[in-house]
Amino acid sequence: MSEIYERIYAVVRAIPRGRVATYGQIAQLAGLGRRARQVGYALFRIAPDADVPWHRVLNARGRVSESPHRLGSDDYQKVLLITEGVEFDGDGVVDLGRFLWHPRSGEAPSDPQHLSGQHSRSEAVVDIHHTDAGGTTIEHRQ
Repeated sequence: MSEIYERIYAVVRAIPRGRVATYGQIAQLAGLGRRARQVGYALFRIAPDADVPWHRVLNARGRVSESPHRLGSDDYQKVLLITEGVEFDGDGVVDLGRFLWHPRSGEAPSDPQHLSGQHSRSEAVVDIHHTDAGGTTIEHRQ
């Protein structure tokens, strides 16, 4: 894994449950300036069950960045955030004024050495079941 990707993952691991960050915010905190797309590329490459809470990163408008290449994980991302208490409005937008993570000094790692070994696995565990009738049921487990 590249050093840049590890820096991105380190910052994303610091986002607390029930909070979100933007791709641009993660890029800034990882020392990548305005390279928000680099954050998107890095998060796209990890498995949905990795120890990086990838689902807590949204676009600058407070939306899940949808992609035809993610094979359903757009909905999964939204479900994971809802189970953590993050709310979406009727248009699928998160109120960043309310849910955006504001790291305190020292809370967001800027040095990848500072982060090695600090992994906080996402606590949200959900089972998504698709029914024959096209409905979806969601079970949340702790």
